[in-house]
Amino acid sequence: MEGEAQEYKALEFMGEEEEEVTEPVSPTGQYFNSSVLSICILAVLESEVPIDDSLTMTLLKDVFLPINPRFSSVMVNDKNGEKQWKRVEVQLQDHVNIPVFPSGLSAISYENYFDDYISRTALKKFPQSQPLWEIHIVKYPTTKAAGNIIFKLHHALGDGFSLMGALLSCLQRADNPSLSLTFPALQFPSNQDCSFSKMKH
Repeated sequence: MEGEAQEYKALEFMGEEEEEVTEPVSPTGQYFNSSVLSICILAVLESEVPIDDSLTMTLLKDVFLPINPRFSSVMVNDKNGEKQWKRVEVQLQDHVNIPVFPSGLSAISYENYFDDYISRTALKKFPQSQPLWEIHIVKYPTTKAAGNIIFKLHHALGDGFSLMGALLSCLQRADNPSLSLTFPALQFPSNQDCSFSKMKH
């Protein structure tokens, strides 16, 4: 706890640096990101084909970062002790993780490795010295996908709807990029004993 407190204190700024502040942190954002509480959102994109990560840095710089200024900001304390968002230069290599699993395993084994990896990723706290997001590119096939991309976004960056909207805005349809994304319709169970069925009646 003492180390975390020192890390937060080290992010205080005064005088000239205040001009770089973009906006105050909302009360909810402050609540979700403190030395005793940290809440994140995990989103997993499953790929039907093996993942080519050669354009990762370019896409993050040109497509992802411009969506929201908070993706390029850190939380700092002003001279009055109030938390603010401060724009910084993002070191993209610090936000991209490509895990290495043993080679030659079955899809079921890789799925177990993936489940363990995402659990450990969820529990790990963000460093407060850099923007509060990261991606994990898992290039091993599971029983559900040829590869997976994990987006880990701190809840202080926004609510679930806005953050998912930001991620989806980065995507294009493979068959026709000019068309809007579409998703399968939600199917409710037909079982009459299901609570959803009872609600409809």
